[in-house]
Amino acid sequence: MKILVTGGAGYIGSVVVEELLRDGAEVVVFDNLSQGHRAAVHHQAEFVHGDLADRASIDELMRAHRPDAIMHFAAHTLVGESMQQPFLYLHDNVMCGLNLFESAAKHGVRRVILSSTANLFGAPERVPITESEPVAPGSPYGESKYALERALSWLDRLYQVRSACLRYFNACGATVERGEDHHPETHLIPIVLQVALGQRDHIRIFGDDYDTPDGTCVRDYVHVVDLARAHILALRALDEGSRTYNLGTGRGFSVKEVITTAREVTGHAIPAEPGPRRPGDPAVLVASSERIRAELGWTPAYPELRAIIESAWRWHRNHPHGYDD
Repeated sequence: MKILVTGGAGYIGSVVVEELLRDGAEVVVFDNLSQGHRAAVHHQAEFVHGDLADRASIDELMRAHRPDAIMHFAAHTLVGESMQQPFLYLHDNVMCGLNLFESAAKHGVRRVILSSTANLFGAPERVPITESEPVAPGSPYGESKYALERALSWLDRLYQVRSACLRYFNACGATVERGEDHHPETHLIPIVLQVALGQRDHIRIFGDDYDTPDGTCVRDYVHVVDLARAHILALRALDEGSRTYNLGTGRGFSVKEVITTAREVTGHAIPAEPGPRRPGDPAVLVASSERIRAELGWTPAYPELRAIIESAWRWHRNHPHGYDD
């Protein structure tokens, strides 16, 4: 099977490419490298430099490579930035996704996996969060992902394009060769590890007065390899119909718990200072992944926070300046 991976030079996309190739797939990566890294693209994948804003280049891509399926990761992904620049997300994320979906329908691609988000649930009524939880996006970023989910539901009804929307929670961890390298970095675990590497003086905790056991936000951290395996399982199931899954371990850890575990793993003090809350941050986001476990047999191989941080620490020690490209 030939699979087109948009955003395959990014953090999650590059690991999914690695797992797809290990699974025997043929992979084409389409990325404009605005956030990704050419060095993150597996050497066995074919790389095409291009932008989803350019519809003509997408059509040419479809004609040249004739993919059997698409995995769509390319997007602006920062919740905080989306609160400050909403149209960057409400316009760019949505229009680029629609360009891709329209071209897919036109060229007969009938399988799409969408990288969606837990930010669809800005203030969940129940935790752990199931797929039946009412959608109320917590930011323009979440809103942009929900718009693409709705678009895919219409592609299913009108063009028989089967899709899986994977709403994952906090992606983290690393493989031997691929890890997180964002500029600027906004994710908790790599920032904490940058402090351990001496690249930052301290970690800023955004809010310590939430209604949680220690006052800091609680999140469900899921290893990036576990996410990648969920994408492959979902792709195999599309012949049986479209589907939506929440992806997490079902267990939450607070910001302070992450810092404490990182101190144990790295052996560094990792100074932490409290700061104001960030707009758009709910107190608790923890997934129920019972549906994908029951329907597809997905089971996280790395459910423990310590193992996740250890994998990330190994990668960051070996790549202290990221991909350096």
